[in-house]
Amino acid sequence: MVAAMTVVDDLRRACAAGGVVVLTGAGVSTESGIPDYRGTGRAPRAQIQHAEFLGDASARARYWARSAVGYPRLAEARPNRGHLALARLRRAGVVDVLMTQNVDGLHQAAGVDDAIELHGSLHRVECLGCGRAETRAEVQARLLAANPQLAHQPDRALPDGDAALAPELSPASRCRRAACGGVLKPAVVFFGGNVAAPLVARCREAVADARLLLVVGSSLTVFSGYRFALHARDHGVPVAILNRGPTRADPMATVRVDAGAGDVLDALAGALA
Repeated sequence: MVAAMTVVDDLRRACAAGGVVVLTGAGVSTESGIPDYRGTGRAPRAQIQHAEFLGDASARARYWARSAVGYPRLAEARPNRGHLALARLRRAGVVDVLMTQNVDGLHQAAGVDDAIELHGSLHRVECLGCGRAETRAEVQARLLAANPQLAHQPDRALPDGDAALAPELSPASRCRRAACGGVLKPAVVFFGGNVAAPLVARCREAVADARLLLVVGSSLTVFSGYRFALHARDHGVPVAILNRGPTRADPMATVRVDAGAGDVLDALAGALA
C-alpha cells in the first residue's frame, strides 16, 4: 500500500489544479475483459490495413468472419473502475477533455458523453457507397444469419472485437453489401488510415491549452497517440503516464506510474472528485 499511496500522491499533485487532458488506450479496458495489443506476454500480431480492407474482398471476408466471432465479447463488456473513475474526474472538473484511442464505447457507457473517439467506434457501421450508417448489432445479426458456422466458435478474443479463427472458416464468410451495393465498413480508423484532420486539430488545441496531459493504458507505439505527447512537450505541458510496461513517451514524462489503471484511477478519483 505504501507504493500505491506514493503513486496516488504523485498523480494527485499533478492533477490537483485541474485542466487535465486524458488520452486513453487499450490498457484502460483490460479489466473489462477486452485484450490489449502489446500487454505483458502478448505477441504482436498483424492488423488489417486500411488499403487492404478497401481493395481486397477476401481480406474483408476474413475481417468480418473474425469480427463476427469476436464482437460479442466487446458488445457485452461493461465499464470498469478505471472508466468510472475517469468519469468521476470529468464530472468534478478535474479532467477537461478525454480522448481515447479505443473503439469499445466504454467511456461513454461510464458517463463521459463527450469523450473524443480518435479511432471511431466498432458499434457503428457505415456504407462507403451512400454513407448510410447502422448499428453493429444490426450487421452482426445479418452476419450470423448468413454465416451460421460462425455462431458457436470458441471465444479466442483479440483486441478491438477481433478473434482468432480457423483459416478455413474465413474465406467462406459472407457480408452482404449495403442496399445501394456499397461496401460496409466499421466506423473505425484502420491501421494505415487517417484520423480526420478537424478532429486532430481539436485535440491538439485541447492539449496545448491543458495544464497536464495524462496518458492512461497506452504504449503510444502508434503515432496517432504519440503525436499528442510530442505536442504537449512542444507547448510546455507536463506529461504524466499511467501504464503497465514502457511507453514511447517515457523520456518526456514528469510522472511515470507503472501499474494497472483501475486501482490508481479509483484512488485518484477518491482523492480529487
